[in-house]
Amino acid sequence: MNGARAAPLLAVASLSCLLLSSPAASAAAGAEVAGGAANRNIERIEAVLSQEHSPAGSAGDVLEDNPVGRLKVFVYDLPSKYNKRIVTKDPRCLNHMFAAEIFMHRFLLSSAVRTLNPEEADWFYVPVYTTCDLTPAGLPLPFKSPRMMRSAIQFISNKWPFWNKTDGADHFFVVPHDFGACFHYQEEKAIERGILSMLSRATLVQTFGQKNHVCLKEGSIIIPPYAPPQKMQAHLIPPDTPRSIFVYFRGLFYDNGNDPEGGYYARGARASLWENFKNNPLFDISTDHPSTYYEDMQRAVFCLCPLGWAPWSPRLVEAVVFGCIPVIIADDIVLPFADAIPWEEIGVFVDEEDVPKLDSILTSIPIEDILRKQRLLANPSMKKAMLFPQPAQPRDAFHQILNGLARKLPHTQGVYLQPGEKHLNWTAGPVGDLKPW
Repeated sequence: MNGARAAPLLAVASLSCLLLSSPAASAAAGAEVAGGAANRNIERIEAVLSQEHSPAGSAGDVLEDNPVGRLKVFVYDLPSKYNKRIVTKDPRCLNHMFAAEIFMHRFLLSSAVRTLNPEEADWFYVPVYTTCDLTPAGLPLPFKSPRMMRSAIQFISNKWPFWNKTDGADHFFVVPHDFGACFHYQEEKAIERGILSMLSRATLVQTFGQKNHVCLKEGSIIIPPYAPPQKMQAHLIPPDTPRSIFVYFRGLFYDNGNDPEGGYYARGARASLWENFKNNPLFDISTDHPSTYYEDMQRAVFCLCPLGWAPWSPRLVEAVVFGCIPVIIADDIVLPFADAIPWEEIGVFVDEEDVPKLDSILTSIPIEDILRKQRLLANPSMKKAMLFPQPAQPRDAFHQILNGLARKLPHTQGVYLQPGEKHLNWTAGPVGDLKPW
């Protein structure tokens, strides 16, 4: 970058750093992660959007919905080999990005929406932990997941009558793998396998979201990946700390083990990010993951959230919680709770092909727009919706999932099968998936 161009860009960055260290925003971030009282002076999301003439229903009222009283959920009591015993065997499952399936189960067991009478249930939840088969390095291998899920469905269909009444259309499953119920971490393999046929009528609660993709089932509820709230709370910094970093990112640019040229991993977007901006003073980007990672995000104006092997990562959650404007680089991504969180208002979307222009894109955003995004990010409800705290809190991610289920009610008459009617093919899929689990 030549000197003539660097000067105005650095001037923009300096001005941003001066203006964007909002004490109210930082205080709200800290208060919400810590579970403390919210800053009373922060605008409600709906009020800000109303002032800006945003479309009705883009946020606010939906985010504040209370699901209690609007639905009843029956939780199947499965043998512990499908859930609790797996965690006992490998407690690391409680801390990885797919842990929402475990905490959702725990939440529902004591939730006010739970019913012990299946005859009055609106929804049936099948608690299967399909992401807990970990390598020594802690990476989940979903190869056994289809067999495990098939086994659990066979169990409930034999023991209770409810699955067979609908072929699972009033059942939901949490499937937080990279590619959801396609159950593979490599996209081409996931596409080849497709969504497990036995789940074709069920509602999926999944992290994976990409428009027009075979692994995104119509009607799925898209959730954020799990990021540990307690860990983030432990790294809060003083609320008046200036945001002295303009653009921040830590992570891989090349997956040397699987894609050394960088053309397939992240569809080349991360490789382009590194090659174009590794020497740009506005960009604090590196493969190093420092112990100050969370603190650094709280000092940054923009946090890059590029796709990797899948379109999403926990960076999205961390950016929202720490008030760092997420820069989402993932074409056709479907974001968590998109009917409740105004992603277009709080984030910046950059097409993968436009990564080489990222510096000019970010420095051309008006200061007023950046400040407004920060005010919205500072709203406590925004942060709560991205987290799975223990114990649960009103309006958190658990409750947003229930809100999504409540909005699907009442079930249409077509959900219920006529005598002798069947939709599912229990033997469809790869031969290996049919082996007993």
